[in-house]
Amino acid sequence: MTEWLIALEGTQAGQNVALAFALAAAILHAVFGALQKGRHDPWLSRAAIDASYGLMAAPFALFVVPWPEPHMWPIFAGVFLIHVAYKVLQAMAYSRGAYTVVYPVVRGTGPLFTVIGAWLLFGETFNAWQWAGLVVLLIGIYGFALYNMRTITLDRDTMVPALGLAVATGFFVALYTTYDAYGIRATADPFTFLAWFFFIDGIFMPVWTWKRWSRLPRDQIAGLMRRGIVGGLVAFASFGGIMLATRLGNVGQAAVLRETSTVFAALIGWLMLGERTGPRRLALMALIAAGAVIVQLAA
Repeated sequence: MTEWLIALEGTQAGQNVALAFALAAAILHAVFGALQKGRHDPWLSRAAIDASYGLMAAPFALFVVPWPEPHMWPIFAGVFLIHVAYKVLQAMAYSRGAYTVVYPVVRGTGPLFTVIGAWLLFGETFNAWQWAGLVVLLIGIYGFALYNMRTITLDRDTMVPALGLAVATGFFVALYTTYDAYGIRATADPFTFLAWFFFIDGIFMPVWTWKRWSRLPRDQIAGLMRRGIVGGLVAFASFGGIMLATRLGNVGQAAVLRETSTVFAALIGWLMLGERTGPRRLALMALIAAGAVIVQLAA
């Protein structure tokens, strides 16, 4: 598997595989976001997911994949700190604002900063048509947030700080996307990076939320742990897929395609959570999809 992926680097076939990984990551990221939504504390939902994928990744990191090269340890330290900041900001935003408002703002801010970061770090550039596609996608995503903000009645008194936290979270989405791309490109074996990433990344949230767990009614713990296991498996495919996409292809394009997760999140809300999807939301979903298509076709 490793040799096959490395052989694809820098080829058109590799770019095609990267786009497939990014699209799959978009679908799975919407599922991942939905798993953090519900009656459970978002801090504990995230902690259960992180603990699950950290424990599942540990034997692969320690005994299966090659150990990281010495120069990778400072990179992993940076990865750890960036993802800690991202998860803390995300949980704070979800605690203060409605999911259907906060999620689109986070996901809309991410690709804009990622495209800029990929230009600064990797020298990747968008042409005029790709920038136009990005603008169309952002109009659709932020339109979702504005539409939901106008119609929702939940958490109105904390909406302004929630939106500020959502923008900050989106900045860290871009930061971890570009930094993780740098990390997975810096090691010989991409699966070494993935195994150690999930192992290290699974440590913080369970430790940070320990006191919250001690106050949780026992009848809720089993449900949270089941959700954590499912979320951990989804995280492997979602986060792992986007990291592999950024190793094989263009970081900015992968980030834009991943943010079609907003469309899939709306579909999940409609089909599984009973949320309404009227003509305005369908039009906004079409804008997001059209923006992503323009970015890919104009490359």
